[in-house]
Amino acid sequence: VQLQASGGGLVQPGGSLRLSCAASGRTVSGYTLGWFRQAPGKERELVARITWSGSSTFYLDSVKGRFAISRDNAKNTVYLQMNDLKPEDTADYYCAAKNNPYYIGWIYDYWGQGTLVTVSS
Repeated sequence: VQLQASGGGLVQPGGSLRLSCAASGRTVSGYTLGWFRQAPGKERELVARITWSGSSTFYLDSVKGRFAISRDNAKNTVYLQMNDLKPEDTADYYCAAKNNPYYIGWIYDYWGQGTLVTVSS
């Protein structure tokens, strides 16, 4: 499975961005998909996670109510809608896939390259 993330960029505080991650090589419809981020000097953290059908999601406390993860299994793609962005959201964002439809851990099988999100005025 290859994952290609896109959609990062520079945005002002309060702005929005939508990240996309397209999978190729194999269908990921039965996988749990996640978005992680890593800021300079900090550990990588799980931002959001979605199970295979989209029926269950997880969010980092600091992004609840602002970020929304979704997936389109027909397009083999996962999205992260980020609203009301704050400077502390600045980080490299990575998508990841786990070959488990209902995974609740943090160890994923496949990773995309990072896409940089910078929130600054």
